[in-house]
Amino acid sequence: MSTDNHDRLVAIVGLSMALMPLLLLALDARVRRHEAQHAPAPAHAHDIPPGAQLQPQVLVAGVGRFGQIVVRLLAAQRIPYVALESSPEQVEDVRRSGGRIFYGDPTRSDLLRAAGAEHVRVFVVCTDDPDSNLRAVRLIRRLYPQAKILARARNRQHAWRLMDLGVEPYRELLGSSLEVGERVLRELGMPADIAAEHVGWFREHDEALLREQYLVYDDDAAVTQSARQARTDLLRLFDADEDRSAAAQPPAAPEPPPPGGAG
Repeated sequence: MSTDNHDRLVAIVGLSMALMPLLLLALDARVRRHEAQHAPAPAHAHDIPPGAQLQPQVLVAGVGRFGQIVVRLLAAQRIPYVALESSPEQVEDVRRSGGRIFYGDPTRSDLLRAAGAEHVRVFVVCTDDPDSNLRAVRLIRRLYPQAKILARARNRQHAWRLMDLGVEPYRELLGSSLEVGERVLRELGMPADIAAEHVGWFREHDEALLREQYLVYDDDAAVTQSARQARTDLLRLFDADEDRSAAAQPPAAPEPPPPGGAG
């Protein structure tokens, strides 16, 4: 490559590297303007008709991948519900499917009241962010102290903080993880009924452990000791089941004598 071509190539590469951040910033600003123009307007108290959808029995806060399953089940059962969601994309997804949803922050007391929260029998808090999740739960607990609240929990620590507020937590990955675990046991040759039974035992054991550790969750050493003891107890539970299964097997039939009798 000649010196002139080399210099031109270096200049082109240098110029493109200098311009690339500016182009990306311009593209990001354009995308943000487009989203702002097409996003639904944030809900205000007067945007939600009083007693929305004939006094909803359920209010769902947050309709991401977790909350959408809840509202689809409610809709399939024709149970009146109302949902609040702060993501415009999720709002559009639910509206396209015919769901009753309003774009707004579920941690705002005026939106809860306007959505008919005083008529709600069950609040389901499914927001993705644990801090937002807890803020919504605290607000609902303060405004409606007798309300039944079910809340999505990201992990054990989040579940314990929800339990502090008198809320029933549902760990988001527990159910699907246990389904996969049960399928693995069946693929390895375990009979389906036994696999289901063992997974059921594991779930009961883990739920009991969650409540046991809740009493000491601010003590790391106690939580660690509890987890170790629980692992040992679970192994003993399954070992005892194997022993019972072996004892229940019919005795093997005696081998027939060799032809011609004893030699």
